[in-house]
Amino acid sequence: MITLYHNNRCSKSREALALLEQSGKSFAVRYYLEQPLSVTELTALLKALQLSARELMRTKEEDYKTLNLSDAALSEQQLIAAMAQHPKLIERPILQVDDKAVIARPADKMLALLA
Repeated sequence: MITLYHNNRCSKSREALALLEQSGKSFAVRYYLEQPLSVTELTALLKALQLSARELMRTKEEDYKTLNLSDAALSEQQLIAAMAQHPKLIERPILQVDDKAVIARPADKMLALLA
């Protein structure tokens, strides 16, 4: 199963989608801003990415600052909960192929997963 976690307003995400379409492979698109990921889904995605919650966060987003998410005392679960409630905080685009995933910035980073 191939899934692209996509934000259509992001040029990098659109590039990843175009590359994925060119691959000829069957895939699903998850518009994560309209269909936010649950805490359980985010936890599984972080495992597939082999990243911590903090590494997946967009630190320049206003929500990051407003919610004081730079606080080192926040737990992994608190950061995951923040991303579940505020999906703009999630780095994009993300390509997941079965139990592996990659942040596709640049888009060609996803080619190894598609091979």
